[in-house]
Amino acid sequence: MPLLDHFHAPLSERRPWESFHATWASTIADGLNETVLPPGLIALEHIHAGPAVEIDVATWDLSEGGNGTTATATRTVWTPATAPTLMPALFPPSATVEIHSTDGGRTLVAAIELVSPGNKDRPDQCRLFAAKCATYLSRGIGLIVVDVVTTRRANLHNELVGLLTLPHEFQLPDNYGIHAVAYRPLHANGAGRIETWPFALSIGELLPTVPLSLAADHCVPVSLETSYAAACQRRRVHEAMA
Repeated sequence: MPLLDHFHAPLSERRPWESFHATWASTIADGLNETVLPPGLIALEHIHAGPAVEIDVATWDLSEGGNGTTATATRTVWTPATAPTLMPALFPPSATVEIHSTDGGRTLVAAIELVSPGNKDRPDQCRLFAAKCATYLSRGIGLIVVDVVTTRRANLHNELVGLLTLPHEFQLPDNYGIHAVAYRPLHANGAGRIETWPFALSIGELLPTVPLSLAADHCVPVSLETSYAAACQRRRVHEAMA
């Protein structure tokens, strides 16, 4: 299934990218769970539509009946003083597949990020996404970033290189518009390094198979093509292109 442009008409109007990304993340997780991941690991998709913070302040009542009387215990919720500073915050949409080890509880070992337009909209959003990726890598978590957004030109790999204060030689060249990059963080002999596999993507071309690091000595293949084709079938993308 050749890669389509999900961010311009007609597809962007008939199959919103938010819905497609959610489906693609789900098919990636399904494929990993069904045929790729060894026992003890599970892939879980996480979809965040944007800012969603609820403040729930309440009291807790416990009523007990006895001898015709009712005793009520009220737990008072402590509320701090009004915050002296209110900082603006960015919560762009995201579609992430997380791979967890289930031995002795859940531990995050790898992640696959599907880039949204909001991740590339402004410089501060680019830095926020790069910081998220740097946090994964600093914790030894394998990472794949898939960027098929055609409406923004920012290069998030290069943003990550800048955040890590690495030389320009580690940046992707200008011909890497949309792309996928796999990262494997390693630590040996008192020094850290990040093995990197970049893949240039093109509209109308098939998607590659990308390595996903689960440990320093263990990678598994992630067929972006297989999951993408399955997502297109689930969302009946061909009908939207007709």
